[in-house]
Amino acid sequence: MNRRTFVKMAAMAAVAASASPVAAQCCCAAAPCGFRTKLRKALIRKRLTPEVVAELKDAGFDGVELTDTKVTLEEARAARDLAIKNGITIHSFMGAWFKFNEPELYAAEVERAKAAIRLTAAYGASVMLIVPSGGWKDDVALPPWKEIKPTFNPETLEMTAAVKGDNAPYAGYIAKQNNATRCAIRAMNELIPVAAAEGVILAIENVGNRYWLSPEFSLALVRKFRSPWVKYYFDLGNQTNISMADGWLRVLGPEIVKLHIKDEVYDTTRSYGTRQVPIGKGILDFKSIRRTIEEIGYNGWVSIESSGWTEREHSAIMDKFFAGTL
Repeated sequence: MNRRTFVKMAAMAAVAASASPVAAQCCCAAAPCGFRTKLRKALIRKRLTPEVVAELKDAGFDGVELTDTKVTLEEARAARDLAIKNGITIHSFMGAWFKFNEPELYAAEVERAKAAIRLTAAYGASVMLIVPSGGWKDDVALPPWKEIKPTFNPETLEMTAAVKGDNAPYAGYIAKQNNATRCAIRAMNELIPVAAAEGVILAIENVGNRYWLSPEFSLALVRKFRSPWVKYYFDLGNQTNISMADGWLRVLGPEIVKLHIKDEVYDTTRSYGTRQVPIGKGILDFKSIRRTIEEIGYNGWVSIESSGWTEREHSAIMDKFFAGTL
């Protein structure tokens, strides 16, 4: 078995493990916590260096998600070797946002995404986070976050309405959403063969760009590709301006391969409608979220996106979250 075949098989096994309940050991090492699902904690860093390795180990993390797209393949392979040597898992690479929805950038963005996939493979990571659309320009009226109730054609994924009632004010928004969907489908279909060849799962994340703004819409997008190489990277806080995480987890559950954790508060002074705060100081109900994670049978990595605490404190906070006591 060559390395590429091994990586493919390992990635497929990871998907299967995340998508269904297993008789996993308890998430708490010291005492039974009542959960069968096993969660693992990770920090997010630009690059993996000896200093970052020391920081991770000192704080009690054995996983990391990396973000720097400017590293070379050789540097990524060196980081992979450094991780293996120190018992650290580079579980994901944040390929991030690609502006497939802008015609003049489409070809270059697809090539940039292909390069990010190869970089993910060089790191030895099984998943690349991807957002297949750019942000919004202030040239169309956007519906208020809490009013967004998208309806869409289940075959084409064309949005037919953004809100209940009169959609005339949001015709421009609907048109832009549909353009983003068409471009995302086209681009992802180009990327899937590259991802499959490299053994990398493309995980679409929910972010604040006003696209696919319901769990059902996001699920339909992922399943449109009918591919084991396209899954979902769910951020527990990013949809708080629309609805809480539990409903999204239940709908997207079988497709979720990674989780981000953060905390939010409502803030009407911001265009996004919420503001990130140190984890534990916001409105997310982490006890409920942990029970829902158990319900859907997710086993896997959780990367923390938070500030306001030391990394040792973040580690202890995640232990509480995993145990259902945060």
